Amino acid sequence: MKMKYSTIFAMMLLASGLTCAQTNSADTVPKSADAGKKADVTWVSYRNAYKAMIQFEKYGKPKHFIQNHFQVVSKTSQPLPDDLQLILVSKSMRLSLPLDAVGRASFPLLKAAYDENAELMLNQAVTQVDFQGRISIVPRADGVYDMADLRTACEQAQTYLKTVGDARVNGKSCVGVRFSFPKNLKQAGISFRGADLHVHVLLVQEAAAFPDESSKAYKTASLKFNEWPEKGQILAQQMPLAIAPVFE
Repeated sequence: MKMKYSTIFAMMLLASGLTCAQTNSADTVPKSADAGKKADVTWVSYRNAYKAMIQFEKYGKPKHFIQNHFQVVSKTSQPLPDDLQLILVSKSMRLSLPLDAVGRASFPLLKAAYDENAELMLNQAVTQVDFQGRISIVPRADGVYDMADLRTACEQAQTYLKTVGDARVNGKSCVGVRFSFPKNLKQAGISFRGADLHVHVLLVQEAAAFPDESSKAYKTASLKFNEWPEKGQILAQQMPLAIAPVFE
């Protein structure tokens, strides 16, 4: 990686006129190769999603600490099915877009798919999901995150979301970040190391990967900037599934 939008992508897609439907309505059945095979397949227009996602590519302000994905997110407290897949279908192509552990897919910017008004479909009948753009912080392979860089990343995320008109960040500040790990991980192994080299283990709890989601499908460690020294580093023994900015 339609309905009522409560997420970042909602504001973007409503502006671009996103059309989405479920095939249990005869008037809204998408004319794709799979339309006659699967009932209740949720879909969105690739062309309208493209118009929203291309904004990040064209964005000219600093964004080296943040990334943008297309996300399928559960609207309930239940996680997405493990075997859920997102498929791009058009007249000339059928492309599988793998979803990561938090439902995100890298969005391909394909002229042919745009020209053919392709559709983005799920491979199975799943209801109570949203499609959205998702801004997150780029994880580091070495697992070492300077506090100054995390603050900058958060500011980059907020500035971008304001630029594209996300009203949810109006009047708010990015107050911290949230690291997410698999729920079955015994030890998340995430800690703060101060300038004095003392290490403090961060509290881990079960929660959603992103603050605006309701599924408690992950182990998470939230870091509020005002609760920790400005100088220091976050040390993560495991690569996080996602790093989310937190706005308040």
